[in-house]
Amino acid sequence: MKRLAIIIAVALIAAPLVLHQASAGSIAPRDGWAVHDTGQDYNTLLKSLKAAIKAEGMFIVTQAGPTGAAKKRGITIPGNRVIGVYNNDFAVRALATSTAAMIEAPIRFYVTENEDGTASLSYKTPSTVFAPYLDEGGGELSAIGAELDGIFAAIAARAIAK
Repeated sequence: MKRLAIIIAVALIAAPLVLHQASAGSIAPRDGWAVHDTGQDYNTLLKSLKAAIKAEGMFIVTQAGPTGAAKKRGITIPGNRVIGVYNNDFAVRALATSTAAMIEAPIRFYVTENEDGTASLSYKTPSTVFAPYLDEGGGELSAIGAELDGIFAAIAARAIAK
């Protein structure tokens, strides 16, 4: 019985630590990523990003995030959303160079809410995403990645300028 009481006590003490780990903090700059801290709140940045994607001729293909589902479970975590972005023109062109590279489509933006109420916009650059497939896709896939780098940078600039 004492052993059970100790296990329960440890579990109760550890529970807040487990919930706290749901937010590991800001995304640090890293090779192949673009990381933009903004003064916008999470919902404003999401709205700005969606408008910027459309304005730059790209499309939202997927969206996912744990925030809403966690809330339904009674767990509060900072805003967190991954938005997959692509355009069929790029899909057809990339597929012509490397079937394997298409596993990376759509390429994703990541919106995260910071502890101070602001939000950050991050993404792996498309050229980084396609780099493992360049042996197969060659110069054409490299050119597609570079073209998408410019479009993703334009989307990010437009989204964070609001």
